Amino acid sequence: MWRRTYIFLVLVRLWFALSPSYLHPDENFQGPEVIAGQIFSYPVRLTWEFTSENPVRSVFPLWPVYGLPMLLLRWLWIGNGHDGEIPPVAVFWALRVLMFIISFVLEDWAIHELVPSQRHRRVAVLLVASSYVTWVYQTHTFSNSVETLVVAWALVLIERIVASPQRSSFLASSVLGVVAVFGAFNRITFPAFLLIPGMRLIPYYLKNRVSMALFVATALFTTGLAIALDTAFYTPHSISWGDLFFRPVITPLNNLMYNMQTENLAQHGLHPWYQHLLFNLPQLIGPAAILLVTSPHPSLRLYSAISGIFVLSIFRHQEARFLLPTIPLILSSVQLPRKKTLLQGWLASWIIFNVFFGLLMGTYHQGGIVPAQVFLSKQPDATQAIWWKTYMPPIWLLNGKNAVLTTRDVMGMRGELLLQELDKIATCDTPADRRSNEYLKEKNGTYLVAPLSADWLDPYLENKGLEGLRFREVWRNRKHLNLDDLDFGDDGVWNTLKRVVGRRGLGVWRVTKSCPSQRRK
Repeated sequence: MWRRTYIFLVLVRLWFALSPSYLHPDENFQGPEVIAGQIFSYPVRLTWEFTSENPVRSVFPLWPVYGLPMLLLRWLWIGNGHDGEIPPVAVFWALRVLMFIISFVLEDWAIHELVPSQRHRRVAVLLVASSYVTWVYQTHTFSNSVETLVVAWALVLIERIVASPQRSSFLASSVLGVVAVFGAFNRITFPAFLLIPGMRLIPYYLKNRVSMALFVATALFTTGLAIALDTAFYTPHSISWGDLFFRPVITPLNNLMYNMQTENLAQHGLHPWYQHLLFNLPQLIGPAAILLVTSPHPSLRLYSAISGIFVLSIFRHQEARFLLPTIPLILSSVQLPRKKTLLQGWLASWIIFNVFFGLLMGTYHQGGIVPAQVFLSKQPDATQAIWWKTYMPPIWLLNGKNAVLTTRDVMGMRGELLLQELDKIATCDTPADRRSNEYLKEKNGTYLVAPLSADWLDPYLENKGLEGLRFREVWRNRKHLNLDDLDFGDDGVWNTLKRVVGRRGLGVWRVTKSCPSQRRK
């Protein structure tokens, strides 16, 4: 029964990995898009984190996680008689499958090693495998998802070091040096999760100097390699030894200095110190929060999660995904109710919570963005595209289409301004625009991508007259929810839900306008 349940949950994880939900632009812009531009000729849009004077993102962890798989795909593609340019959507799905595999293998394996009791281990593995965080977040290309795996395996290595004979700890200490630096360059929050567990290494290393020397040596070597890669990436010319010694780019230090300034964090949103504890954590673990309070199982894993939450709560900008490394640690450190009635009630609430948020975040949340971008990449006439009330689209999925297609993300622009922008770039309405697919033969075309819940557009979509803009719907995807369009204050709770949920979906319209010469006719 346990094995069948676990296999079923693994298949659920795979299903969500292959669902095109879009949790946050960072899952593209902080990872795959950066490396895709280095390996392929895909168009990329580097965000401020990579273009500022003091860049805060390291490319060192991106190469082994995304770069090596892309190079392997390119090698296989060329080996099958194709040129080097793989369709970007194939790379997109390959990375999703990769994240599923490393989550399934590395995360679950770490839980097996970290939980000594076989009975408790089975419960811990099933809780982690049945969490929507595992289904959704861990199968997306977030640096937080990678951090989750690195934290778990750092704890595994610490356990191996302190519990093994001296010679057996040599390899574990060497690997821990690499893992620790990799984790810090991936996210500066990584050390926060090792504050308490790392203290176990102090007395051990004081007695075992060789193991400590191996840890320090591999950590220093990995740090030098990471700084060299980052310096080479951010230096516009070929780097020299002078660049490495006198002008090195140390991205974790830049990141820390940036996040120490409240005015910088204010640009991304400021939150109270209790945001993680009272809101973000319950949002991620749901009914398990009750068990965390009533029946925690003291362990190194739990102490690691506590130290991480404590340090992260010091910083004023707090997003729920920052807590991803704590989820498997907490879920493997709680005890289920012993009374049958309480256990049945808790299990029912756990299943309902994860199914609901799994479908919401893993299937519908901004789920039309990736398919819409793939659709636009195949439109021969598309030269202008405006995205309204959606997340920023990943332009690397456009492939070679980006050479002629200008993508503009206007997010929350007021409707009146949106119409003005569309009027500037809309092409003149022609007889071809009124026939089936004849418009695809035009040289230029303007497209609007917007959620179907944006009812402000409704009065303009049916325009059939000679004046003003004309909107022709050419594509729609119903598996799209725009949770950023909730307006309870003006529309009320029921009307807002009726609009956002009842009219869920993303639409693409080809926009034309009547030109003066046509109106004279």
